[in-house]
Amino acid sequence: MAVSSRRQFSAEKGICHMSETTITQLPDPSGFTSDPFTDVLRDGARKLIEQTIHAELAALMNAFSGEKLEDGRARLVRHGHLPEREVMTGIGPVSVKVPRVRDRKPGEDKITFTPSILPRYLRKAKSVEELLPWLYLKGEED
Repeated sequence: MAVSSRRQFSAEKGICHMSETTITQLPDPSGFTSDPFTDVLRDGARKLIEQTIHAELAALMNAFSGEKLEDGRARLVRHGHLPEREVMTGIGPVSVKVPRVRDRKPGEDKITFTPSILPRYLRKAKSVEELLPWLYLKGEED
């Protein structure tokens, strides 16, 4: 977004002040424009991903709900969220938050949570990765 303004001198007050700010909207470098329909789709995709992740987390927590430490506390507990990240999908970037799990049991056999639909370092959906070589080849033909 580029902002430009004009200075205007007020003779009666003897001061110069800024007036009439014009804001120029620059194009999004990602190539995805924001329109209401796409925003609804992205929001729906984000909610669906979060619901799926939370259902998978609930299953993991239920599986280990019977395991307790020697002092009676639960072995596995929720521990906030990982930093929000964007995943490139067919409808553009979708921001997702993955819950964090803490295994309180000391030792080497720690339980970690990695959602099956969202591996740790996933940045592009598989459909986007498969599409990129095709688009490159299509560009070479023209």
